[in-house]
Amino acid sequence: MDNTVTVAFVGAGLHANYAHYPSLAEMEDVQIVALCDLSPERASATAQRWNVPRTYTDYRQMLDETQPQAVYIILPPHQMFDIVVDCLNRRLHVFIEKPPGITAEQTRNLARLAERNGCLTMVGFQRRFVPVVVQARKKVEERGAITQCLARFVKSGGTEAYYGGAVDILTCDAIHAVDNLRWMGGEVKRLVSKVDRWHAPVYNAFNALMEFESGATGILLTNWVTGRRIYSVEMHAYNISAYAEPDDRALIYRDGSLEPEVILNTEAAGSSSPHRVLGFYDENRYFIDCVKSGQQPQTCFADAVKTMELVERIYHERL
Repeated sequence: MDNTVTVAFVGAGLHANYAHYPSLAEMEDVQIVALCDLSPERASATAQRWNVPRTYTDYRQMLDETQPQAVYIILPPHQMFDIVVDCLNRRLHVFIEKPPGITAEQTRNLARLAERNGCLTMVGFQRRFVPVVVQARKKVEERGAITQCLARFVKSGGTEAYYGGAVDILTCDAIHAVDNLRWMGGEVKRLVSKVDRWHAPVYNAFNALMEFESGATGILLTNWVTGRRIYSVEMHAYNISAYAEPDDRALIYRDGSLEPEVILNTEAAGSSSPHRVLGFYDENRYFIDCVKSGQQPQTCFADAVKTMELVERIYHERL
């Protein structure tokens, strides 16, 4: 029996070429049967780069003619909803990038449709799959449950909303840090937040203190008008702490020692390729394995609803 998963792509943009095409191209049990993009030139260039046999400018024709098992829809969040709905109604398994819609209500509707049609779905919260962070969390939890965690995501120059104002900064991008907090600490019991507009007409700084259902504490620190881009997480348990930056390394401190265990991101990933170091390969491998096994991915649409709802709570439960 053929164990190959057939995949079609909607989208041939920069992110798809950076993260998803190279990941799937390395998997012997995956066949990218076709791709679709509104730009024939972009579609052709991507197909040649990754040896995709067929290109389309109409995704419906592509799905009708190629009949894939799964579809990757890598488009801006305000452009993908109708295509995702169509694919779910065709009972295809679906992978999309974050955020999974503009609002939590959109995401809830997609989750209900996916459940009704028996589709496996996944949202690309790839920060859960970064090898150096995954290893750091494992080492911390060897001492016990996480009691405190922090997600920091800061950037420079964030004075405009995304996609001409179609979606806000927290929902579109800083959501990575929000989802990472759920991944580290669990579901949030209560929170208090501070949301600011610094040097801009749009909200661009989001900070929150959270209590998880476990009793642990979570801290969100995001600001889009700082001196440079930094993404990092902290995790603390009994006499152990981890400080991890996906772009660099993780430092593990135990029992008051000033000498940390150092885990380089390239060592954790076994590669220096960005799509492996930053977790894109592992998230794609996980999705393909879920399709093969029939297991619903951990970042399915139903789970993504909880992250989107937490985003809304950060806006609404402010000081």
